[in-house]
Amino acid sequence: MISHTMIVSFPPTIPDADLDQYLQDIEAVMRESGRIGSFAARRHIRVAADDHSPVFAATAIVRIDVEDRAALDAAFAVPGVEELIGRWQARYPYQVVWANHEPF
Repeated sequence: MISHTMIVSFPPTIPDADLDQYLQDIEAVMRESGRIGSFAARRHIRVAADDHSPVFAATAIVRIDVEDRAALDAAFAVPGVEELIGRWQARYPYQVVWANHEPF
């Protein structure tokens, strides 16, 4: 089992409804891939120290669990992933970092 954890940072101007839609869109594409075991997304809980982050402060955290490396590669190669990323990047340029790891 591999967990793919993404930390996503949108501009602070993104409306709550749009962030919710982004998370729903990511979940839908991943579930439609048929390659994931589970999906979870949560909003970042902002604190004062976020203003001093050396890279960026998160807006949301997404965790996708897959069976193995092949499933992870396949999930991100399904039709719709590139279009989804391009559409959201055009609306709200965002940054993302991720880590692939064993489940905690």
